[in-house]
Amino acid sequence: MIERFDPLKAEMLRVLDETGAAAGDLEPRLEAEDLKKIYALMVTTRTADTKAFKLQRQGRMGTYAPSRGHEACQVGSAFPLTKDDWFFPYFRDLGMYLTLGYPLSTYYRYWMGNEAGLRTPDGLNIFPLAIPVASQIPQAVGAGLAANIRKLRLAVVCTFGDGATSEGDFHEGMNFAGVFRTPNVFVCYDNQWAISVPRSRQTAAATIAQKAAAYGFPGVLVDGNDVLAVYAAVHEAAERARSGGGPTLIEAFTYRLADHTTSDDASKYRKKEAVAEWEKKDPIERFKAYLAKKGLWDEAFEKSVRDAVADRVEKAVAEAEASPPPSVEDLFTFTYGSMTPNLEEQLEEAKAAKEGVR
Repeated sequence: MIERFDPLKAEMLRVLDETGAAAGDLEPRLEAEDLKKIYALMVTTRTADTKAFKLQRQGRMGTYAPSRGHEACQVGSAFPLTKDDWFFPYFRDLGMYLTLGYPLSTYYRYWMGNEAGLRTPDGLNIFPLAIPVASQIPQAVGAGLAANIRKLRLAVVCTFGDGATSEGDFHEGMNFAGVFRTPNVFVCYDNQWAISVPRSRQTAAATIAQKAAAYGFPGVLVDGNDVLAVYAAVHEAAERARSGGGPTLIEAFTYRLADHTTSDDASKYRKKEAVAEWEKKDPIERFKAYLAKKGLWDEAFEKSVRDAVADRVEKAVAEAEASPPPSVEDLFTFTYGSMTPNLEEQLEEAKAAKEGVR
């Protein structure tokens, strides 16, 4: 299906239009319960994200990268994955984490400054999130190469923003993946802003997806506010990766409705009219309309979802805030398998300094 949409012509894969009507020949075969689960995950992502913003403003959480507007990209990318697949995230991936089963309380711990938030539970193949832009891309390709060497039938998914495509790590990773036909699925959330730099200053190419052609593998542009389109593209790309078909680059065209982080003020560089237009394209509202047309959504279902999500989020906050803070030793102990002499010396200095403050 991906081959039907030529990124060189800026052809976009879209399953749902903005009213929630589906193109029948493109609609993925998902059971009713799966569709309802996807909706619940999108609502959970939005609710948990809103709560994180409030926590930051109350001084209960550090600088945070909001996900508002990215719910379709995130949930749609994660839902097709299996327990054997690997995920290499960037810093705006809340919905991916939730869909793959990462505890929300653990995710909150990370943004609260607690390193325990990076300790992935057993059974989840999730690499620690990357703050340095694009640094996770070569790492994901390395994991893909390792999977090939070990003859493992899995997909390695890596997400990043449009700003990452201007980094050397992006080009090096793409080139290596193409040459060695690694089982990678690269998902670029093209939200049109790399902090305050617009996409037009990132690349002169008509699409980011078309860059895949230079590296010898498929690329596809999808509507990033259409969760079924994202699901369909990632599902097909992951199947190709697992079967030895090599990598795929997916550009999910969307918009960052919130600020880049809670330390940013997007009103300084974006027009409120543009944001208002994208508010009308809310991915959750579009998918809700689709479910309603299929007879899978009503007010009772909405209430049950909202009530369950609100309870889950509040419990996650309480659990995260009840966690003990990281110790001074944590800054030094886990850098190497065993501490080096200079780290031991620095640890003692840090302890002494802490005692002095008291």
